[in-house]
Amino acid sequence: MHGAGNDFVIFDAKMNENLNFSPEQIKKICDRHFGIGADGVIIFSDSNATDFEINYFEADGTTGNLCANGSRCVIKYAKEMNRITGAQARFIFNNNEYSGEVIDDQLVKFNLNSQIEIKTNFKIEAAGQLINSSYVHNGTPHTVIKIQDVLKNPDDQNSMYDDINSFPVFELAKEIRYSKDFAPAGTNVNFYSIENDKIFVRSYERGVEGETLACGTGIIATALVINKNEGINPPIKIVSSSGYELTVNFSVANHSINDLSLIGKAEFVFKGELLI
Repeated sequence: MHGAGNDFVIFDAKMNENLNFSPEQIKKICDRHFGIGADGVIIFSDSNATDFEINYFEADGTTGNLCANGSRCVIKYAKEMNRITGAQARFIFNNNEYSGEVIDDQLVKFNLNSQIEIKTNFKIEAAGQLINSSYVHNGTPHTVIKIQDVLKNPDDQNSMYDDINSFPVFELAKEIRYSKDFAPAGTNVNFYSIENDKIFVRSYERGVEGETLACGTGIIATALVINKNEGINPPIKIVSSSGYELTVNFSVANHSINDLSLIGKAEFVFKGELLI
């Protein structure tokens, strides 16, 4: 399945008893040349406490990150497989309970109720310059940078980037991802630009160690930063690298973020068998 181009291989534990993958097997499954190819692997399990439970693995076999697009895909999977009776779903992800709903044949909503940590407008050193940045932890750590705050040439203050498509995401994000400022766990990195009243985001994900076509928690993090730094009020619509548009909605009361959600397309790509 994929959520706005962020793709996942989903295994149903009900169909695969005693399912247990090693990190090496996860890497092979996610390899786009020697496996199926995906940004991550999800194991879907029934639960006595909620509708279902998710075990999520990044493409490099690591775990522990929250995945919003993956959650949206699994909500749709549960509906299609009759594991939920209505449109609403409650589930466990990383030992925390979340919820969501199938809005229609295409759109799925994920409600993010994690404790949100936000720090805006601080400097990090990368590409030979100090870059204005913001940080959000919403179950996954994210650094958010406006591309116009990055100089093509550190010696020329007028050499700002203005085109999200030509921005050197991989090179700059990889340096920031492993920066001592975010040691030892590292960070995901999101770059955004506002062009003709549209917001565009490109994201580098740790665990994938490269740019993905969309990152749900990254788009949520970017929307929160844009609200604070740009004064744009929710709902905030953001276009991912895939061209798919996702909507982040929330309310702010007494400096607290409430009713935070991500809405976008989630789609099946194929079903099949993998021999291990």
